[in-house]
Amino acid sequence: MAKSPKLSGADRRDLLQSGFGSMVLEGASGITTSPVWSRVAEAQAAANDRILVIVELSGGNDGLNTVIPYADDAYYAARPHLGIRKDKLLKIDDHFGFQKSMEGFERLYKDGLMGLVHGVGYDQPSFSHFSSMAFWQTGVPNGGEAYGWLGRMADAIDPLGHTTNFLVNIDDHQSLAVRAMNHVPLVFDNPDNFTRRMYHEQQDAFGAIDMRGNGSSNPAQDFLFDIAASANSSEQLVRDAWNSYSTPIDYGLAPFGLERVAALIAADFPTKVYYVPYRNNAFDTHVYQADLHARLWSYTSDHISAFVRDMDRLGRGDDVVVMAFSEFGRRVAENTSLGTDHGTAGPAFIIGKGVAGGQYGAVPSLTDLDDGNLKYTTDYRRLYSTLISGWMGHEHPSAVLRDEFAPLSIFDRMA
Repeated sequence: MAKSPKLSGADRRDLLQSGFGSMVLEGASGITTSPVWSRVAEAQAAANDRILVIVELSGGNDGLNTVIPYADDAYYAARPHLGIRKDKLLKIDDHFGFQKSMEGFERLYKDGLMGLVHGVGYDQPSFSHFSSMAFWQTGVPNGGEAYGWLGRMADAIDPLGHTTNFLVNIDDHQSLAVRAMNHVPLVFDNPDNFTRRMYHEQQDAFGAIDMRGNGSSNPAQDFLFDIAASANSSEQLVRDAWNSYSTPIDYGLAPFGLERVAALIAADFPTKVYYVPYRNNAFDTHVYQADLHARLWSYTSDHISAFVRDMDRLGRGDDVVVMAFSEFGRRVAENTSLGTDHGTAGPAFIIGKGVAGGQYGAVPSLTDLDDGNLKYTTDYRRLYSTLISGWMGHEHPSAVLRDEFAPLSIFDRMA
């Protein structure tokens, strides 16, 4: 049988971004490159066992009622009804405390497993959920960037796209954050109902391909054959991982996806990046915020701390770091509906055994404001630079982020 000519990287990218590419790039249809194409990645994967998990707190989390500046009278002056009193919080030092519902985060912080980053934001902030989230997901504010920051990181670390399932997105649609040039993210929500809707919708198109494609003279046809073959195999691998996974760890009342990440890690998936968002702008607390926000943080704190404990149980605690962020914070003053409106800067959290726990970044003033909003003190891309270089080990984060951003010292103790 004649040997098939190779499909070049450029041709492969064109194919993925064509009509057939949409089968694997949109929604629950996201699938991996074929194992046939990714055997080369095994040695590379073995050289770096580190995993990055991103938790997206969509909706705009109120940072001032998350990391509460209880020692600052300006906080209570701005929030006569929403301000959380000193006897109703969990103090982490002489100035800040967490909500009482955040026992899991309190444990992580006091155990030295959390880097709390103050004042995270960017220049000329957008108050639109869509725009600000796009800026966070691409790492390029107001830039019209087509690929996500995690996708570009994957392309930089593995430019040939060999690593099977480098990017996994736990959701019912694909996030811009994981959109890459050379990697196709694996996207799913419920492992028990994991199907590729677009794949099934385009069965006729696949039927037109000669499925004897192995060894044909058409490299594009061979590539599509590999995609079709890998669709069912990846789907089954996810189901098998989920069905075989069990844990004594309680993931809380409202788990939002990290238990699915744990199942894949327990099954030794080669994935390097997991992206797990909250749904439906859950943290958008314009009205009667107090009880809702406390519940959200009870769920989030319990869930993330359970995941960290589960990683330790699996012997992977040293290998996994979690970052939690929101697309913007809230205004300093409460509104007339006992809620808060879209603001600017807020805290972010980097969590794991590899973290040098503590607080990072300057604390924004509650009185020196920009039209009622906090002035950001830490560019969010410094977090990305920290994770790209300090955790994932890529020496040139500026190539991913399109500019230089000084990393924080969160991983310095690992040097």
